[in-house]
Amino acid sequence: MKTQTKVMGGHVILTVFTLCMLCSGVRAQLSPDIYAKSCPNLMQIVRKQVMVALKAEMRMAASLIRLHFHDCFVNGCDASVLLDGTDSEKLAIPNVNSARGFEVVDTIKDAVENACPGVVSCADILTLAARDSVFLSGGPQWRVALGRKDGLVANQSSANNLPSPFEPLDAIIAKFVAVGLNVSDVVALSGAHTFGQAKCDVFSNRLFNFTGAGTPDATLESTLLSNLQTVCPVGGNGNQTAPLDRNSTDAFDNNYFKNLLEGKGLLSSDQILFSSDLAVNTTKRLVEAYSRSQYLFFRDFTCSMIRMGGITNLVNGSSGEVRKNCRVINN
Repeated sequence: MKTQTKVMGGHVILTVFTLCMLCSGVRAQLSPDIYAKSCPNLMQIVRKQVMVALKAEMRMAASLIRLHFHDCFVNGCDASVLLDGTDSEKLAIPNVNSARGFEVVDTIKDAVENACPGVVSCADILTLAARDSVFLSGGPQWRVALGRKDGLVANQSSANNLPSPFEPLDAIIAKFVAVGLNVSDVVALSGAHTFGQAKCDVFSNRLFNFTGAGTPDATLESTLLSNLQTVCPVGGNGNQTAPLDRNSTDAFDNNYFKNLLEGKGLLSSDQILFSSDLAVNTTKRLVEAYSRSQYLFFRDFTCSMIRMGGITNLVNGSSGEVRKNCRVINN
């Protein structure tokens, strides 16, 4: 089977043949064509609404894909991250005052419900919105397998155990392995930090007293360090943000990996993919490869997104539902 690609308007579009070969682990119950008759205009509806959201705020692209990540790593891709309530995953430490895009998902859901009431799950809508956010920011296009059901419960405790920017590489890898992903997925999916912003609270530990000896993280490039110390001074506003990739803040490209080679990863969890001792035999060579080839990064990122989108979801015939409102389960 040959690998085939098309290039359209600067975008790499990976064909079904490529994806079938590279992403064979996708769950058989999911299909890109599941709504072909029941909601034939679904793709156009979702993309239109994502385009509107990105026109209003380009940063929303990164927010939507992060929302999808945080959903899939807790209970699988079941839209549990969208639920309100006392046990809401929105209130977990990695999400509270941080996760964004809920109103955008609501708007997309309303548009889909107007066209196809009671048909398309919030989990599928979020998955499509994440794909479109990547594509509309200059990244790859791929066919999304659909047919997820929406979960009936949130899991705040599991959301508190999401991969953290403060953790060492072995702990991050272990959390990916626990949901059926691998080291390649760690590197490829981390590449989503090629756009978006991060709060000072999640990287300021690197700037002044990283080791407890009063010195900054030695792997952080000196000019970037100086700039970030100005943006995030000691005792400053922890909610102040800095771009994850300052050379192409809103573009989905492979510049993130070029940054890592120069010590310009913003988060500790970014830079350790290249600079840590453990990286030598696990992630460093992939970082180098992706820095040289945007095509290779796009190809592997696409496969990792498809694999992540297949994490233990509730599919047709399983327990779950198609929520009418993404924030609450149906009555």
